Amino acid sequence: MALAFDEYGRPFIILKEQDQKTRLRGIEAQKANISAGKAVARILRTSLGPKGMDKILQSPDGDVTITNDGATILEQMDVDNQIAKLMVELSRSQDYEIGDGTTGVVVMAGALLEQAERLLERGIHPIRIAEGYELASRIAVEHLEHISQKFDFGTEDIEPLVQTCMTTLSSKIVNRCKRHLAEISVKAVLSVADLERKDVNLDMIKVEGKVGGKLEDTELIYGITVDKDMSHPQMPKQIEDAKIAILTCPFEPPKPKTKHKVDIDTVEKFQTLRLQEQKYFDDMVQKCKDVGATLVICQWGFDDEANHLLMHRNLPAVRWVGGVELELIAIATGGRIVPRFQELTPEKLGRAGLVRERSFGTTKDKMLYIEHCANSRAVTIFIRGGNKMMIEETKRSIHDALCVARNLIRNNSIVYGGGSTEISCSIAVEAASDKYPGVEQYAIRAFADALDSIPMALAENSGLQPIETLSAVKSQQIKENNPHYGIDCNDVGTNDMRQQDVFETLIGKQQQILLATQVVKMILKIDDVISPSHY
Repeated sequence: MALAFDEYGRPFIILKEQDQKTRLRGIEAQKANISAGKAVARILRTSLGPKGMDKILQSPDGDVTITNDGATILEQMDVDNQIAKLMVELSRSQDYEIGDGTTGVVVMAGALLEQAERLLERGIHPIRIAEGYELASRIAVEHLEHISQKFDFGTEDIEPLVQTCMTTLSSKIVNRCKRHLAEISVKAVLSVADLERKDVNLDMIKVEGKVGGKLEDTELIYGITVDKDMSHPQMPKQIEDAKIAILTCPFEPPKPKTKHKVDIDTVEKFQTLRLQEQKYFDDMVQKCKDVGATLVICQWGFDDEANHLLMHRNLPAVRWVGGVELELIAIATGGRIVPRFQELTPEKLGRAGLVRERSFGTTKDKMLYIEHCANSRAVTIFIRGGNKMMIEETKRSIHDALCVARNLIRNNSIVYGGGSTEISCSIAVEAASDKYPGVEQYAIRAFADALDSIPMALAENSGLQPIETLSAVKSQQIKENNPHYGIDCNDVGTNDMRQQDVFETLIGKQQQILLATQVVKMILKIDDVISPSHY
């Protein structure tokens, strides 16, 4: 872009390659941006809540994904528009920080943009709208603190955590056995959590899946599963009190780095070479036996001769185990990863109470279970399901549940779900708007209206009359001054979310409001869009 002047001294702008570019300015640019953001929000609106619909996405190489997780839908959509990409980033940042509420945050941003459009048409300046939204978001976040409740849980009393995870899972495809999966998620998080530091390392929870079986067969294993079997079919399938040597060096003769060749012209020389190689393998296996190992897990392959020797010496072995899995095994068993045979010592062995090989169905698929480990700070959630898509979606659902349990350990404040917090915040923001004398008052009222869009979408997706249901619940909240009334999506017969046990994390809700407001402010401040035009 360059600035030039004509012969009368009037400035004008020259765009580089302007015949290939389009330019939108002022109110037109803002309206175009708002409609792009609203279009993305409209896609996700139907996925909100326990009765939300799923989306099917097909990638360019034909992979099919069925999901109603907001972050996954937007991640896999091929979005071209810059503003729509901002909405994708918004959902992603909610997913990274909180792990749950990825659909709600986009729906919220879409509603704020919709309200902003109406204010722009009235001639209110976008900066004033943005400032009003900022004020309103602060009021809403403070009100959330005010209506939140703390609850205590321990390693024995996990019910509150399970209830909150069940709320997360109820909007997923797996909601028919949400209780079972919520318990598994909570137990997994508690077994790897450091309750003193209030920290959870989710990398210690491995989520594995195998097609076959029913969703109810999903189990929590206090140990590690490896998708491998013993290297020789005649090796023992079950080892108790295993001492595990974890190796990253191959069971093969050394290969010199230099270019070389060996001239063998007699049978004796060949025999010598063979004996030398055999001795090398013998020493390797003997070294493992000497330090007391009863199982060898190796990152690389074995020579057939080494495999045969291991079998004869009664030393079960597993080969081709991935690096990440090796690290998890080392953490779980308390062993050390050994890069060279010379460094193998009894102190570096990992210990596990039981190592067993398990086969599934008629497919001859085998997996190795390493259980009762010395350090139970690494666990595996093993998912079963009817097809690959179901397993992938269950993995995503369990990830959300794990994140919710982690957030509760970090900050044990909860608010009630079912749209009750949004309605309560909407009432609080509406009441506070009268205190502001300027134009911002309109923006604060608009923010209160936008907050109503989440309970409205919940009612719509549940097949209820949206406006009627929302106004009934709102009047009930004001009348009884009770922030726990929400939308009865599952038709239980009560609007009180406390009785329905629908909880959400406080930090998740606060993050939703703050992130949505930030993105909307950013979109409103854009008044000039120069983009390459498409031929």
